Amino acid sequence: MDTYLDLLKLILPELLITHFDLVRNTKNGEVIHLYFEERKTPPTEQISRVLTAHGFHKEITIQDFPLRGNTVYLHLKRRRWLDKTTKEIV
Repeated sequence: MDTYLDLLKLILPELLITHFDLVRNTKNGEVIHLYFEERKTPPTEQISRVLTAHGFHKEITIQDFPLRGNTVYLHLKRRRWLDKTTKEIV
């Protein structure tokens, strides 16, 4: 598993690998789709609040640099957080 993560860190930004999990990938011809979900770790800037995971925001798609002649799309799902005290969605 560590080798897999090390390889991803060489190809993708390390920030993406440290905060998101790769949950699925597909390859259709010369197009690669990589699907990521944000890890269930509350944001450090919100550490003073009592947060609980509350689903995901709408998925965004980013076209990344080509990889060995293949077009690469990154599909990211950021986690929604619910402040238990104020009931505010973060």
